[in-house]
Amino acid sequence: MASRRHYPAMCRLRVAIVLLLVQFVALVSAQGSKWQTLDGSAPLVVAQGGFSGLFPDSSISAYDFANATSLSNVILWCDVQLTKEGAGICFPSLILDNGSDISSVLNVKQNTYVVNGVPLQGHFSIDFTLNDLANVTLTQGIYSRNPYFDNMFPIMTPEDVFSQVKPPGFWLNIQHDVFFSQHNLSHNDTEPSTNQTYGSLLKNLTFIKTFASGILVPKTYIWPVESLYLQPHTSVVSDAHKIGLEAFASDFANDFVIAYNYSYNPIAEYLSFIDNGNFSVDGVLSAFPVTPSEAIGCFAHIGRDASGQATPLVISHNGASGDYPGCTDIAYTSAISDGADVIDCNVQMSKDGIPFCLSSINLIDSTMVAQTVYGIHPTTIPELQKNAGIFTFSLTWSEIQGLTPAISNPESSYLLYRNPKFKNAGKLLSLSEFLSLAQNATTLSGVLIIIENAFYLAEHQGLGVTDAVLDALDKAGYNNIKSFSDAVLLTKKSVIPDDSGFTTNQTDIVSKLQSFKLQVYVKLFQNEFVSIDNDFFSDPTVEINSFVMGASINGVVTDFPQTAASYKSVRKENVKNYPLLQCNHVKWAAQFMSPGREAHDMYKAWEKVGNISLLENRCLKSKVQPSYMSPVLPGSLLPLLASGGTMPPVEAPAPVLTVSDVSEPPLSPAIPIFPAPAPAPAPPSPSASSPKTPTNGQSQTTVCAFVSWLSTATAALLLF
Repeated sequence: MASRRHYPAMCRLRVAIVLLLVQFVALVSAQGSKWQTLDGSAPLVVAQGGFSGLFPDSSISAYDFANATSLSNVILWCDVQLTKEGAGICFPSLILDNGSDISSVLNVKQNTYVVNGVPLQGHFSIDFTLNDLANVTLTQGIYSRNPYFDNMFPIMTPEDVFSQVKPPGFWLNIQHDVFFSQHNLSHNDTEPSTNQTYGSLLKNLTFIKTFASGILVPKTYIWPVESLYLQPHTSVVSDAHKIGLEAFASDFANDFVIAYNYSYNPIAEYLSFIDNGNFSVDGVLSAFPVTPSEAIGCFAHIGRDASGQATPLVISHNGASGDYPGCTDIAYTSAISDGADVIDCNVQMSKDGIPFCLSSINLIDSTMVAQTVYGIHPTTIPELQKNAGIFTFSLTWSEIQGLTPAISNPESSYLLYRNPKFKNAGKLLSLSEFLSLAQNATTLSGVLIIIENAFYLAEHQGLGVTDAVLDALDKAGYNNIKSFSDAVLLTKKSVIPDDSGFTTNQTDIVSKLQSFKLQVYVKLFQNEFVSIDNDFFSDPTVEINSFVMGASINGVVTDFPQTAASYKSVRKENVKNYPLLQCNHVKWAAQFMSPGREAHDMYKAWEKVGNISLLENRCLKSKVQPSYMSPVLPGSLLPLLASGGTMPPVEAPAPVLTVSDVSEPPLSPAIPIFPAPAPAPAPPSPSASSPKTPTNGQSQTTVCAFVSWLSTATAALLLF
């Protein structure tokens, strides 16, 4: 990820000596089993510059938000730089250009200094007094993060942070003492300076013990990574604990690329450092402290048991397609072992009438067909898509079986790829093979069968996909099929709309549908952080939790069923009532209501709703909902943007759906197509059989698979 921070290489390899300014930490006893930390207590969460993954590093809102959304004993971290008169400021780097607007506010030329043997140019803190910096504001120092909170917050001193935020713990990081000493400025006259790299220091931990109580090392010194895959862990933590040193890990951020082993789930990464059965670090330094708080407070030391009727129902999307090529045997078996309740099959038809599972009717989308002889002459079929493709009904099932599957990479434009070691693993399954696999899986509660393009296949290819599906279901023993739906599938934006990466509000569509005794399932949940709104902190679990507990949905459709199943496993089946107003970060956000509105207006709106029925979380020792597991209030960040930030451009409202948008014409009988001298029967006239053009200008499509049960009976079936 692009970054404006320019730490010298030598500086990155130096031990960070952490001085404790003040810390009131209530040690949390281990839940279920003893923690493998040095003293057996729970690992600490250290918020790097506060919640710097969302707000500018070391800003008042970053510190406030970290304090409000993390474990109760969270430690706030301040990288201390010194000004011209020797005053301390909290700022992530020596050079103020990276993380502030100093270049545009002060018309002062840059200086060049040698830092750890490397010449650096910029505006250094030592060249300015606190008074000089009074009008300088903080900005997001990492380009890949949103800039909407830039230029809103002043530079703070450690005293400012401590007096205004009153954190449970507050650590000062003294990283450049030698540099400041060279300029007759000093943080601590007695602090030793080693001038050694991690490589040499970590071989002599006994030496470190003579002047420090712990070490802070980059996470890759504990779990090395090669080609974005984990290597065997080192003995750094165990070696440190043997001689009485605490070991902390740094460089955690939800919006940075992590090892493929974690399936883009940051909680899984934290668990590998705190709950791996061999060791636990004593704390983690994170730009997104809410996520390690979840990992420590909820997800550690529990078995993965997602059985029973607990919410949400976990429905796979093309199997575990986030880790393997979709609709393959390995994707489905992985989804089952990951804890999916329902696995899905999007039914396509081969040339010889065999129904099989594939995410798209276009083979180019999910196989390597373009690199085969079949890819020489793609065709264009406007009724199916605008671009040319190689369609399933052009090849026999035998030919399709010989194709190499390809993993989907929906966020490849951001250079985020899925599990490349297994990008072509597995084999495609016929519908019969899929049903057999599902029947042999005792943990599944059902299967989801999806039919698309049935009208086109019947009218133009002579393929009766509905009949083929019914026949396969009957042969598999599923002969008691429901005629009507008891569930509806919605998109995420139908429940919680967003605008330029920020949620705007929450609709009432879920409660309306549930009032008709319908289950509401929502798609599509993905783990890649670029697919998650800023309000959910680049954390897929926060997003799921907000839809389940905040919007009360009944199920999720996901590319990564293990993440949803893991979330489900920390929830109990007994229903409890929790006041939504216990959500600390909702209270915090209310302070920043736009002018003309009082903070209590937000509370009044929620008081009308009253206590909503939520499922108790296994991580709770009481009925008080912890802030890090509280649902995010949609639109809670927008008032802060309006109070001083730059609002993202407003998108045009979507056209209102009409009956014609969701209605489907009755299917005509499939007309078999055989090679014959006589011409094929002409299709019916458009006025008689073609769907009408939607009156609102939207292209007509299947709104959701579940709704189409009502008209096709088997377009999407949950079979129990």
